[in-house]
Amino acid sequence: MRKYIHIYKATLMESLQYVMNILLGFISFFIILFVFLNLWEYIYSDSSAFIEGYTMNQMVWYVIITEILWFGTRNRTLTDQISNDIRSGSVAYGINKPYNYMFYITARHLGEITIQFFFFSGMGILFGYIFVGMLPDFHARCLPLLAAVIFLGILINSLIRIAISILSFWMEDSRPFHWIYDKLILVIGTLFPVEVFPVWMQPAIKFTPIYVVTYGPAKLAIDFSMDMFIHVIIIQLIYLTVLVLLLAVLFGKGVKKLNVNGG
Repeated sequence: MRKYIHIYKATLMESLQYVMNILLGFISFFIILFVFLNLWEYIYSDSSAFIEGYTMNQMVWYVIITEILWFGTRNRTLTDQISNDIRSGSVAYGINKPYNYMFYITARHLGEITIQFFFFSGMGILFGYIFVGMLPDFHARCLPLLAAVIFLGILINSLIRIAISILSFWMEDSRPFHWIYDKLILVIGTLFPVEVFPVWMQPAIKFTPIYVVTYGPAKLAIDFSMDMFIHVIIIQLIYLTVLVLLLAVLFGKGVKKLNVNGG
């Protein structure tokens, strides 16, 4: 475990050299937030009204938090590097190093997004405070539990992206699957809470990763309850266990395929 912490720290220090690239990413972030702020202000003609159980303040903060989770955790390590390593055969060198390739990639990814995530978090919170004020029912004592749910959500999202990239062992390009996953998360998981969708869609959405990657953490941030926390974290742990086992199987089969083909 110590070697992966070292990889994480080294990548974190390296990412500090590219702060300007992170700042450029704020442009699209603020455009989306500004558009949806105006959209919800128009929909909520009465700012004290409720739509599907959400006040305007809660709805705006829901979008801000999910956009932070979306923009603050994106990079090309999971979508491009793994696929490129597999297609070029470089993964053969990676699996012969004195570390687990999957753990190495995960540690690098987390190191790359840490500064980015906190930048987007700070700017998103500032944006929300200026335009709609703070959440009236938010309690600081909930922060450790909320941080745990957010971290697990980020980790689950990372493992899903790794699993998609590993498909490059069997197909030429896994990017179309990343595109589909990205659009599902963006449209269904960030712009609107589950309750806004038709009733017949809601159970299906709750069975997808969207529930534990974006909706669950955001819902707990704007309306925390211990029952909801326990429910979300149990599902997150189930997802985490299944994904780790799935990755072990997929990567093991992929490496065998590579060896059979002389890679």
